[in-house]
Amino acid sequence: MYRKDEQPRTPPEEFKLPFEGKLSEENRWVIMAQWIPWAEFEAEYAELFSSVMGAPAKTFRMALGALIIKEKLGISDRETVEQIKENPYLQYFIGLSEYRNEPPFDASMLVHFRTRINGNLVNKVNRVMVKRMREASSEPAPENPSEAEEGSDRKNRGKLIADATCAPADITYPTDLKILNKAREQTEKIIDILHKSRQDKSEKKPRTYRKTARKDYLKVAKQRRPARKKRRNAIKKQLQYIKRNLGHIDQIIANRGRPDGLNDRQYKSLLVVSEVYRQQQWMYDHNKQSIADRIVSLSQPHIRPIVRGKAGVPVEFGAKLSASCLDEYVFLDRISWDNFNESCDLKAQIEAFKEYTGHYPESVHVDKIYRTRDNRAWCKEKGIRMSGPSLGRPPVNISEATKKQASEDEKIRNSIEGKFGQGKRRFSLNRIMNKLAHTSETAIAITFLVMNLSVILRQILGSIFLFNYFFRVIDYDKLSDNFLSRKKLISHSDFIR
Repeated sequence: MYRKDEQPRTPPEEFKLPFEGKLSEENRWVIMAQWIPWAEFEAEYAELFSSVMGAPAKTFRMALGALIIKEKLGISDRETVEQIKENPYLQYFIGLSEYRNEPPFDASMLVHFRTRINGNLVNKVNRVMVKRMREASSEPAPENPSEAEEGSDRKNRGKLIADATCAPADITYPTDLKILNKAREQTEKIIDILHKSRQDKSEKKPRTYRKTARKDYLKVAKQRRPARKKRRNAIKKQLQYIKRNLGHIDQIIANRGRPDGLNDRQYKSLLVVSEVYRQQQWMYDHNKQSIADRIVSLSQPHIRPIVRGKAGVPVEFGAKLSASCLDEYVFLDRISWDNFNESCDLKAQIEAFKEYTGHYPESVHVDKIYRTRDNRAWCKEKGIRMSGPSLGRPPVNISEATKKQASEDEKIRNSIEGKFGQGKRRFSLNRIMNKLAHTSETAIAITFLVMNLSVILRQILGSIFLFNYFFRVIDYDKLSDNFLSRKKLISHSDFIR
């Protein structure tokens, strides 16, 4: 059941504390809370719950706010709850009206929050929040009518930067022998579970030869660089052990008529092991190193190898992301667990740019993989300049203007590479700790939302610092209402010039 939060929005100065004092309006959590569109998406979140049945659910602001706090601080679920319990600013950020000494929810609730708030909903919040900020910080309309008419004739405006990256999952580097060993151990556990749940106590437990299989695995796994023939023989032995175990499991299930004793998770694990055996047996028989939809993790079968061709890390294992950058803000356009060619997303990204801003970009800054003939022709038709050299043999003499333009384009394109670096070094984009596909997608989308929040926070705090430094203003109105007026005043100040 979901009950809508009918309490009016609590200003920070009215937030009740157990001691004398008020929350500071210049605090980063107070500023960020004013720019996130909580109320606009509460109805969409409430549709997940019944209006008459069940216990009252946590509000959308509390759910999304807790995920933002976790990503912003880079802490675990348990530490997130402890930080909220100890910090009144964090309690205000998640929508509480007064300070409480007890935690607002259990740490396990963050798993439910990631399940209920999917990546699409987070992306919507991200776009609406950035749109508000861009409208507030946009330049005022020109007073000269001729300048307004000249600006309206410009069909294309702005710059769009697009690129793709991979968000690695938290798994060990997979090898065929290691995966087969894990699959064999899983079949042995399933046989033990089925044997314990037997009705006929006189039924004998099938032999699995687990000690011998373990020795055969370690004999090759402990070698630094085993020969190809030794590694192939070890794979063959593990396949034979798994085949025998799967045969025993099929026989037990056939005799009983149903897989008694296995819960849903164990039965799913059995299906994954069966598919791993099929893939590995096919690669062994055909002497191949790859297969379609190859499973590289038994616990996370949705993960696929992403061939990136980067130096040092040619293959990554996780989700592939396609993102676009507008001004200083970055948006998650596509996320997939299968490898894809990011050049196919360029047209959709440009159309999304037009729908978001109302016009096509003046230029698109992408790397070599995007510069296909089809994309070049489409951009030329829309009047969009694509960065990079033209196709064909390079000219003998390159003008200084062309060199300067290429250098400027590369500098602009580097901004999205910096965003990926920020997400992987400062936030959790370099290793996704979530185990399920949909919760991992939510965690990735939250990272992009928090990166844009950091940009908004930096711009607002920068304007406040300059305004206070030059004009010595101490008492002022709310930040969100007066941010635009301050920016105009500062930009036209003689001190700034």
